[in-house]
Amino acid sequence: MTRRWRREHGMVTAELAVAIPAAVFVVAALVAGVVGVGGQLRCIDAAREAARAAARGESDAVVQQIAAEVAPDGATVTISGGDDTVTVVVRATYSPLGGRLGEFTLVGEATARREPTAGGGADEGPAP
Repeated sequence: MTRRWRREHGMVTAELAVAIPAAVFVVAALVAGVVGVGGQLRCIDAAREAARAAARGESDAVVQQIAAEVAPDGATVTISGGDDTVTVVVRATYSPLGGRLGEFTLVGEATARREPTAGGGADEGPAP
C-alpha cells in the first residue's frame, strides 16, 4: 500500500495543472457570453427608446443622443421610416476576451408608429 501511494503521489498535481487553466477558460467564456447578452439587450433597449422618441417627433439629433445614452460604447444608430412608422437600428461590435473568441455584431431594431401631430388630422382622437 505504501508503494502505491508513493507512485501516485504527483498525479494530483499534474491533474490540477491541466484542470485549473481549463476551468478558468470556461469561466471566462461564460462571463464573456453574459457580457455579450447584456450588450445585445442594451442595443434592443436603445433602439426601443430611440424609436419612441422619433415617433413623438423628436429631431434626429435628439433621437441619436437618446440611443447613445443607452447603447454600448461605439454603437451606431440608423433612423429610417415612412409617413406612418419610424425604424431605429442600433449596431455595436463586441470582441469577447480581447478578440480571442472572434468579433460579433450586436443588433437591436425597433419600429414605432408615428404619433399624430398637434392640430391634427383624422387620426387624432377626441379632445379631452
